[in-house]
Amino acid sequence: MHNTVLVILNQPSAAAPPHHDGSPAFAIVDPNVPQLSALDLGATRGDGVFETISVGEGSPQALEHHLRRFARSAAALELPEPDADAWRVAILAAIAELDPAPECSVKTVLTRGIEDDGRPTGWVYASHSPDYRSARVDGIRVVMLDRGYRHDVEQTSPWLLAGAKTLSYAVNRSVLREAARRGADDVIFVSGDGFVLEGPTSTVVYRSGERLLTPGTGLGILEGTTQSSIFRFAESLGLGTGFELATPDTLRRADAAWLVSSVRLAAPIRELDGQPFPVDRELSAGINAHLLGLRD
Repeated sequence: MHNTVLVILNQPSAAAPPHHDGSPAFAIVDPNVPQLSALDLGATRGDGVFETISVGEGSPQALEHHLRRFARSAAALELPEPDADAWRVAILAAIAELDPAPECSVKTVLTRGIEDDGRPTGWVYASHSPDYRSARVDGIRVVMLDRGYRHDVEQTSPWLLAGAKTLSYAVNRSVLREAARRGADDVIFVSGDGFVLEGPTSTVVYRSGERLLTPGTGLGILEGTTQSSIFRFAESLGLGTGFELATPDTLRRADAAWLVSSVRLAAPIRELDGQPFPVDRELSAGINAHLLGLRD
């Protein structure tokens, strides 16, 4: 058993040849030894896609939802379609090798591979998760930053790959450094024409009265797997749920708001653009207990 596990897929897509004929579907390798070619387009161009999946008690949460989103991101980049069966087996094998821990996660990565080789590269990395209890209970400070695109970029400019979970994460890391410079912990992107989008690694969810809402679809933002689970929980409490084209003022008027993601779960916003923001501690605790329960 290990604190980290790395699994390399031999044939990440049935639409492309295997890396080694006659070899097993995957190999568990030493994560401390280099495994990726320096010529892989994932390393040289960020040409690939990924998913991060939470794990509890040996079970990946929302696995099929993540696999479907993984395939949609690959299609957006015109990568060979991931073989869902092969990835599912590799994910479960990685989890089985991992030392038990209260919270773990699995990252799946598919790249275009070495240029002109025709064989994509795929791997699964499983590890213990950081301790996010403080963010879930005490909340986070958030600033809103202009993403520089209109809210309809997904329709007007599909070649910008808005809404695909790609390896090109330089901007998402840059905005977190900007947030730190402004005394904040995280970011909410706003479109160039003034609509709330998403966080660099999260989905925006907010409460307005007896409804939980999230920015509308077709905005070039990632479909939220955790948000979907939260909406189902909210509906079980009798709360309404829905999608809304929201402005920053809409968010400022909300009764509470969260940035939600697969590993950190629901982090309530306690400060927005330097101003105190209301925290619904009871609902936050309920949401996170529900999400943690899905990992059992």
